[in-house]
Amino acid sequence: MTDEVVDAELVEEERLPAIPEDRTPAVPLADEDADAWLSDQAKEDVKAGIPEETSKAYEGDMDRFAAWCATVGRRPLPAAPQTVTEYLSYLKRTPRPRTGRPYGPKTMDRIIASIRSSHRAARFQPPDTMGARKVVAGYREALALAKDPAAQPRKASPADRKVLRLALGKLDRTTLAGKRDAALMLLGHALASRGSELVPLNWPGSFTELPDGGLKVRVYRKKRKLWQDIKVVPDPEPDLCAVRAARALVAALADEGHHQGALFLRMDRWGYLAPPMQRKGKPIGDPDGRMTIDAASDIVQRSIERTGLPGRWRSHSSRRGFVKSARQAGVDIVQIGRHGGWDDKSKALIGYVDEEDSEGENNPLAQIGRKAAEQQTKGQA
Repeated sequence: MTDEVVDAELVEEERLPAIPEDRTPAVPLADEDADAWLSDQAKEDVKAGIPEETSKAYEGDMDRFAAWCATVGRRPLPAAPQTVTEYLSYLKRTPRPRTGRPYGPKTMDRIIASIRSSHRAARFQPPDTMGARKVVAGYREALALAKDPAAQPRKASPADRKVLRLALGKLDRTTLAGKRDAALMLLGHALASRGSELVPLNWPGSFTELPDGGLKVRVYRKKRKLWQDIKVVPDPEPDLCAVRAARALVAALADEGHHQGALFLRMDRWGYLAPPMQRKGKPIGDPDGRMTIDAASDIVQRSIERTGLPGRWRSHSSRRGFVKSARQAGVDIVQIGRHGGWDDKSKALIGYVDEEDSEGENNPLAQIGRKAAEQQTKGQA
């Protein structure tokens, strides 16, 4: 995450030790190939293809790398392979002030990618990172053998129908905020959406009424960069019906004079819609009042934590919960993937399904046992 920082102090340049002459700079790309250049227009096109969150994370990673290089008298650009290896070794052993723990292996993988990407952007050949990656590999194994939770990727806990039923039971759905929070969680589950796909929804622009009483929702699958039309059918359990929840929210917003535009709006503690926000005297936030992805995660976390259920609850919990609900209902993995906008070969989806199938009736050993019992019964007959 971009708010993870390394405890480093900048040292004045004149006090830094000289760089030894045998540290040969990396070869500029332009010296390798006379055609290795891009127009300003092409650079902007490349930049447009990089998610904003990724760009911010990479920028922060490189700033902290440069700060560390300043303290030890090494060159951040172009960096020697040994410099990158040394830096990853340092990160492995250095607790961060915010958490009291070093970075995890996954974040360290991203930091290596950030350094390589920054070299390309500066038109330098990226340094060899084999040594740095070996540091991370050894670190990951040591954490795993120690059964340290940091060895495992931090995943959102799945909010399936059972979890949603409990969480919604704690909401006051007579209020505008309660209607919004219920619609956010239920639509997130029904659409199997990420927070970044749910927050941009507009009414009525993203929705089409269907003859059977359902809704067709047009969702932009951000990671795959494609639009998808998803049919959301009425649920036989009214309290878990995403269609009912969405319509209840739309009606409540209309009572407040909001008839179109962002569906999920920020509210203040008194229930006022889209209150103006400022930081250091300057307006911040979406001018239309649309909530942020972090705000959506906060709603999911707050709503589910009221139940006392343990877990890491984020906006992504609804997407994972859809997979769990669908597998419990016996839905085929291909149908799950296509409804949720996963690629047919998605490793993430397979990982979610494997986790769900390891429990209950879908456990392979449980299925083998049932089959063996059936055969034994037939043999005795």
